[in-house]
Amino acid sequence: MTLSRILTTLASVGLVSSVSMGANAQELTGTLKKIKDTGSITIGHRESSIPFSYLDDKQQPVGYSMELCSKVVDAVKAELKMPALKVAYQPVTSANRIPLLQNGTIDLECGSTTNSVERQKQVAFGPTYFVINVSAAVKKDSGIKSFADLNGKTVASTSGTTSIPLLRGYEKAKGIDFKELQAKDHAEAMQLVATDRAQAFIMDDILLAGQIANQQNPGAYT
Repeated sequence: MTLSRILTTLASVGLVSSVSMGANAQELTGTLKKIKDTGSITIGHRESSIPFSYLDDKQQPVGYSMELCSKVVDAVKAELKMPALKVAYQPVTSANRIPLLQNGTIDLECGSTTNSVERQKQVAFGPTYFVINVSAAVKKDSGIKSFADLNGKTVASTSGTTSIPLLRGYEKAKGIDFKELQAKDHAEAMQLVATDRAQAFIMDDILLAGQIANQQNPGAYT
């Protein structure tokens, strides 16, 4: 749809850690030292970032990012020569993932965090493993075909994501007046659209696809 093209922006997704996890033969520093000293590594995961990091029907964290993180954990075990290293899991949200990395609550965030210049000032990113576009999910019968159609509408977004400044930038540049509702996670934001409390959900295209697929009637959305 036209709305998708107007809002398109490239973003890269990668694993996130509080500091560099490099080591040398002399001594360990930073995150690796903390992990060795405590005998455990704590993985931050999302609960509804399908297909990257989400809870399965047994409420266990799974997804593409989680599989990559398991390889990182294996590498850490080998580097530290600690095959019995304890692995703990901590749910995080878009709003608290970076603060929890900075204060040491988690050692690695395995979700769908966009690698931006501003965030690079706060945390360290691993290699990019996915590139996305920012798009919108709307009901097919909403009549919304372009960004201009959002004028006077209510738009949902997830707190702490890069879609929020993007929304504000377009609102200012195009003179479009819309109300913004912030949700704690992607599932909640999608529910705002499903229950007609919002007319659009702005987010990464692949995350929107995951949320639409999870709806009772996926065919009702685009």
